[in-house]
Amino acid sequence: MADSASATWKVRVGEEETSAVLDAAEAIGRRIVFACAHGAGGHMGDKGMLAVAEAIRAHGIDVVRFNFLYKEKGSGRPDAMPRLMDTTSAVVARIREELRPDVLIIGGRSMGGRAASMLAAQGFACDGLLLLAYPLHPAGQPEKLRDAHLPDITVPVLCFNGTRDDLCRPDLMERALQTVKTDWRMHWLEGADHSFHVLKKSGRTDAQVLDEVGDATKAWIGEFSRPVV
Repeated sequence: MADSASATWKVRVGEEETSAVLDAAEAIGRRIVFACAHGAGGHMGDKGMLAVAEAIRAHGIDVVRFNFLYKEKGSGRPDAMPRLMDTTSAVVARIREELRPDVLIIGGRSMGGRAASMLAAQGFACDGLLLLAYPLHPAGQPEKLRDAHLPDITVPVLCFNGTRDDLCRPDLMERALQTVKTDWRMHWLEGADHSFHVLKKSGRTDAQVLDEVGDATKAWIGEFSRPVV
């Protein structure tokens, strides 16, 4: 079993292997872990992943970042969804073995969050789903909605999207959520795009947006488990 220090793991996914990194938070008496997957064009160590991991870790939540197999091999072409889901599942199994979390949250950025949501819709065991810039539809193609599985999710959900996100039109998301039965909290980040970037004229910074993400995550977890620091 791992101690509270950060660590780097190699995780088996069938006959292949990928990397994962634990960003450990300060101990607060129980272990809350967020398995955070990257987006289609990113990787576990990209700027956006590091920034959001730090914002969440600051509230006493361990974050485990990991690569999908295609990115581990240096490819830019994402794996098929079943392979993305298998990778997430393998990393979560390693988390359970190494960290024995009291509260386990799955999710991630964009495509990575979508893969986690597909797992959750199939009844995958976790305590909640944390989605960062859920890709409701491809950019410029709002008719191609990725919402068919959302009504099957039964765990609590916190979903962050920017109001300028080209992959998530607010009106279409609000319509999709009318069919959702679970406790789904939709948190709109005013003026933010798909990368949680805000324009200078908005009057605030990207760092302030991430502070909002961290604070809201802390409050959300406190609603279905004992409050975190």
